[in-house]
Amino acid sequence: MEFKVNSKVLEKLLSKIIPAVPNRTPMPILENFLTEIKGGILTVCATDLEISLKSSLNVTSSGDNLRIVIPARLLYEIVRSMDDTLITFGIDGNSKLKLTTEKGVYNISYSPANEFPDIPTVSKSKEISINGKDLKKAIDQTSFAMSKEDMRPAMTGTLLEFTTEGLRFITTDGHRLVRFIYRNIKASAEEQYILPERAISVLAKLLGETDIKIYLGKSHISFIIGEVDFSTRLIAEKYPAYGSVIPLENENILKVKRHDLLATVRRMMLFSSSNSKQVKFSIAKNGITISAEDIDLGSNALEKIVCEYDGDKMDIGFNTQYVSDVLTHVDDEEVLFKLHSPTKACIIEPGKKNDGEDLMLLLMPVRLNT
Repeated sequence: MEFKVNSKVLEKLLSKIIPAVPNRTPMPILENFLTEIKGGILTVCATDLEISLKSSLNVTSSGDNLRIVIPARLLYEIVRSMDDTLITFGIDGNSKLKLTTEKGVYNISYSPANEFPDIPTVSKSKEISINGKDLKKAIDQTSFAMSKEDMRPAMTGTLLEFTTEGLRFITTDGHRLVRFIYRNIKASAEEQYILPERAISVLAKLLGETDIKIYLGKSHISFIIGEVDFSTRLIAEKYPAYGSVIPLENENILKVKRHDLLATVRRMMLFSSSNSKQVKFSIAKNGITISAEDIDLGSNALEKIVCEYDGDKMDIGFNTQYVSDVLTHVDDEEVLFKLHSPTKACIIEPGKKNDGEDLMLLLMPVRLNT
């Protein structure tokens, strides 16, 4: 059996598949690429049992079909180290895969593919299409708020919620919540799918500007991104009823320049206590005063920012890191804070909304030191 492929073409394919290869696993078989040659098509797969990646390309081949597993990182590093050249792959009877180029010969051990787990297949009965750029934007603006706590598995992922209003992307860690709605994809009935954090991280790196197809299954979801088939298991938990924590009576509106506030908050991070990470917003009609204090170090800071505000004076505290994260993920020059009281959740929105999109961020306040 023999097949030939350009090194740079193969490197491009392997670079897209290797994110699914686990760094550490009790199942050594998963540290391999499942490699198949059939009808002149090379197909490479990898999985860590949570996510799976698969891609194919045409090659020049001769002999019988082939299905083997090859050490993934070794093959990837060998191919990546080569100049732009033609590689001839051949196998012998000693479980050796021989790579031949004009400069040298390289031998790698391979194994039968019998023990490699099956790559999940997702039914194509439920299919939607979305532009990769739009999907990446939704992920980028929401993924930061996924929980790191395993006590509530559903909150460690991103909720994709299909509704009559549009496709919602929801993340929350209990201290902050992000809801991004893409209104161009609507459903006749509500359905929920929770993607794990690892899947979201890998998916974001694969997305470009081309349209992708999404296939929805009961236990898995699949994304067809060009020549790459990416699938992930879903978190089999019920997502918290997030709608119940979104306040409806936040009548006090604060409008402020996002860049100015973000820069100030980042400076306040240097003066806030390492334990509480507290920053104080003292809001009035003529401006907002931002302050922080670290009693242990004997340091404090205060800055004033011009703002527009139509409510009563209010002192409210926030976690500096959470405020910084939220402001970083608002893509507008101005930001709106919708407030009710120092103990109620604050809603944050961009000053101007983009057509077909709706971004809302919710931030829980912290109790101010007295």
